[in-house]
Amino acid sequence: MSVFQHDDFDGHEQVAFFKDDDTGLRAIIAVHNTNLGPALGGVRMWPYASDQEALRDVLRLSRGMTYKSALAGLAFGGGKSVIIGDPRKDKSEALMRAMGRSVEKLAGRYIAAEDSGTSVEDIRQMGTQTEHVVGIANKCTRNGEARSGDPSPVTARGVFVGLEAAVRHRLGRGDLDGTKVAVQGVGNVGQRLVEYLRDAGARCWVTDIHAERVAQVADETGATPVGAEDVFGLDVDVFAPCALGAVLNSETIPTLRARIVAGAANNQLECRAHGELLMREGILYAPDYVINAGGVIDVAFERTGYDLEKVVTKVNGIAVSLSEIFERSDAEQRPTSEVADDLARERFMIDMAA
Repeated sequence: MSVFQHDDFDGHEQVAFFKDDDTGLRAIIAVHNTNLGPALGGVRMWPYASDQEALRDVLRLSRGMTYKSALAGLAFGGGKSVIIGDPRKDKSEALMRAMGRSVEKLAGRYIAAEDSGTSVEDIRQMGTQTEHVVGIANKCTRNGEARSGDPSPVTARGVFVGLEAAVRHRLGRGDLDGTKVAVQGVGNVGQRLVEYLRDAGARCWVTDIHAERVAQVADETGATPVGAEDVFGLDVDVFAPCALGAVLNSETIPTLRARIVAGAANNQLECRAHGELLMREGILYAPDYVINAGGVIDVAFERTGYDLEKVVTKVNGIAVSLSEIFERSDAEQRPTSEVADDLARERFMIDMAA
């Protein structure tokens, strides 16, 4: 299939393929839209079953980054990159440096950051070959403590405030005390989200493809471990997908008992029609690229000049954006996913209309 004919092509400006025999690098970089600024997005490393699966993922992810940055009010476009390989077996410093050289060939049109399967140290290795990376510099908090370039804590905070907004809108609760949440995926973001929820008085059920993570989070937070297939049908208030995408589909949505979906994963809907299905099932969906924007907000400020107070204000604004989407969805009787897409397009398409 031609890239141009791909279902998820969606007018991408550039899709570049890279291969380095010496390191085993096989990678794709997708630049979706740069109307508002250079494309900003993470580097995902994953053992994709096929090149087509990797292409589909990078196209969907890069498109989501355009919409995410636009609704977060950032002067960046959307892009993403994927490395085909198992990060636990195939990753090396040489491979990450080769990826840095690949990013450099795009001459600043794409700015890379951490994502699933990569770490701050990996991005630092890339940064030895290109200046077009973010999420590697130490900053200071308002207490003067050093923090790494890892955007995961800020991503988790944004998901938390977004989840609070969804609970207020759908359940009419002023806080999360006693709220029941099923968290699918307890990696860097999911684990921190569970900690925020615990501190707010919520009860959590957790699952992950890595059993050791589930055991650790359950031990440290008091969350209840559940099986990967059981998490969808739990009698909870909120289902929080915090792993990979396409988990909301024609098979899983009818099994959900939660009244809200609010989580950190990208591309949670297997296809756009599933936003409509969620609405028909009476489930309030917090569009993924709106609620999980904390990380891109954090690294974007690293590029333009880090200001913690401005970062906090932007992240808290996630709740405001979601509330606007929820209210407009109710008024227009349209899926929240469609409303969010329309709002984002109004922002990043403005340059094309000028």
